[in-house]
Amino acid sequence: MDQKERDVIMREFRSGSSRVLITTDLLARGIDVQQVSLVINYDLPVNRENYIHRIGRSGRFGRKGVAINFVTSDDSRTLNDIEQFYNTTIGEMPMNVADLI
Repeated sequence: MDQKERDVIMREFRSGSSRVLITTDLLARGIDVQQVSLVINYDLPVNRENYIHRIGRSGRFGRKGVAINFVTSDDSRTLNDIEQFYNTTIGEMPMNVADLI
């Protein structure tokens, strides 16, 4: 996409007229949208430092937020590295995700 198309899409997302934004790590940093409550990582970032920037799009400014990671057995090493780096545990998704939001 060219910059003009990206600007239109971000404007629609910020205003709420578009409720879903699909992006790459290129947008992991630098967007500030207060209404985001859910981030879904289709794949884990190659750079573990980008994980916090990706999931940090949800639950900003004291609001609750949820991050869901699609993880395969091939991702277990990357996931373990992220957990160790951030000194946290990333658990399995509960049956009722709505309870988290």
